[in-house]
Amino acid sequence: MTDTTELGLAEVLEAISDTRPDQECLVFGDRRFTWAQVTERTRRLANHLLGEGLGCHTERSELPGHVSGQDHLAIYLHNGNEYLEAMLGTVKARVASLNVNYRYVAEELRYLLTDSNAAAVIVHSAFAPTLAEVLPDLPNLKVILQVADSSGNDLLPGAVWYEDALAAASADRPDVEWSPDDLYMLYTGGTTGMPKGVMWRNGDAMRACFGGSPTATTIDEFLAEANTGLKALIGPPFMHGAGHWIAFRTWLGGGTVHVPSVPEHLDPADVWSTIEREKLSFLLIVGDAFARPLLDELDRTTYDLSSLAIILSGGAALSAPLKREFITHVPHLMVIDGLGSSEAGGQVSHVSTADGASTGTFEMTDGNVILSEDLDATLEPGHDGLGWLAKTGRLALGYLGDEAKTARTYPVVDGVRYAVPGDRARLLPGGATGAGIVELHGRDSVTINSGGEKIFAEEVEAAVKAHPAIYDCIVAGRPSERWGKEVVAVVRIRDGHDVTDDDLLTEAAEHIARYKLPKSIVRVDEIVRSPSGKADYRWAASLVAAPTS
Repeated sequence: MTDTTELGLAEVLEAISDTRPDQECLVFGDRRFTWAQVTERTRRLANHLLGEGLGCHTERSELPGHVSGQDHLAIYLHNGNEYLEAMLGTVKARVASLNVNYRYVAEELRYLLTDSNAAAVIVHSAFAPTLAEVLPDLPNLKVILQVADSSGNDLLPGAVWYEDALAAASADRPDVEWSPDDLYMLYTGGTTGMPKGVMWRNGDAMRACFGGSPTATTIDEFLAEANTGLKALIGPPFMHGAGHWIAFRTWLGGGTVHVPSVPEHLDPADVWSTIEREKLSFLLIVGDAFARPLLDELDRTTYDLSSLAIILSGGAALSAPLKREFITHVPHLMVIDGLGSSEAGGQVSHVSTADGASTGTFEMTDGNVILSEDLDATLEPGHDGLGWLAKTGRLALGYLGDEAKTARTYPVVDGVRYAVPGDRARLLPGGATGAGIVELHGRDSVTINSGGEKIFAEEVEAAVKAHPAIYDCIVAGRPSERWGKEVVAVVRIRDGHDVTDDDLLTEAAEHIARYKLPKSIVRVDEIVRSPSGKADYRWAASLVAAPTS
């Protein structure tokens, strides 16, 4: 049953809005929205959706964890004010939103919209032609709101312009009772397998994913913590969990979310000039794929970054050499690695400053544990075994429509339910509290079994990237008669650098055991990653697939 004393995202953000209606809430290019304006626009969107008959049809308490009782709305957009409005407006309509990778071709889009049983979609005009290809196969898709953009594409048949829908809808508080049980849904990226919809109660996601107070139980207690004054620039697409998690975290702190003026791709000059112009204090990036071009721009051009206090990397590893480069440019900077997952929310973090920068280890925190290989016990600091990074407490309910995968990812150990997203780790002794240091090895889904040894792709990538000539690297396995699978590094070399394979292997051997070194190095002009910067391991495996003897 729902805890009637618990609060959900809609109630908390409306209450924060009431305390600062005229302060800036959301800035995108030349569009500047106050808290009152965002509240009004999200109410209007909610009322439009309710007027179309969408909402909650079966309460959460009557359903198992892998089943939804709400209508679903797909957000098929570039970054912009409409993306966050869609997420918050759907919560206010008791509709569950879900993220769409805007790079999907028609076949991938058809899969996602079918798997999610989407009843509605908000789509940028640029993507309307791809959506049009699959509409005949989506009989449940009843509502289409289209956002105008520079593409100039016509309105899809049966669609309504987004701004027209908002203008025609009521600005009153929607006539539904908001519930912390209503869903927040996040589809996984699909870089190692088919995308799956991870379902959260929004009351849990608000705390475990969006960084809302873990202890507040009343509106006044939430309001007391909405005092950060944070002005955050969100670098990655909102379709990536890290992007909208930090946006909502900023809002829950009463701060201002800034969106880069160029939403279609990473524009380093736009990022740095926005931070300089707006005096922003926080920048979110995703690993080396974002860091390298941002650093190249700092090498070319000088910016006033005196306001910037924190760079947070979430969703992909940020190499220690690149952290040091950031700190060289901005000596007062803190560079934070945030580790989490769609299934578990935020988990652990690591801070680098001018006093030292490293990567791959994290301070163990409450609610996180290392489970044994067989998922039958928790490991103590200093245990030799390699286990699974796991989390308990507020967790996702499960995967939409997949009872078996839900059970595998959320095992119960000694009566405690854990999320086990697939990260392999060892718990070293030490740490500020004595709880241990998490030594992260990598995702099991991209582990390469070579000659009877398990080799983690991310570990090899970090070792290869230690060479200054490497712009980017992805590691994959390919069939080998001798080894079963052998390690292959796909690398992009930095412009102006001349480096041999032996040079790269010599550097990598300083950081990993020799049996983990790549048996082959493939050079490419561009490495394929998702728009969020995550490695596309399916692409890499396909590229290196030819077996060797």
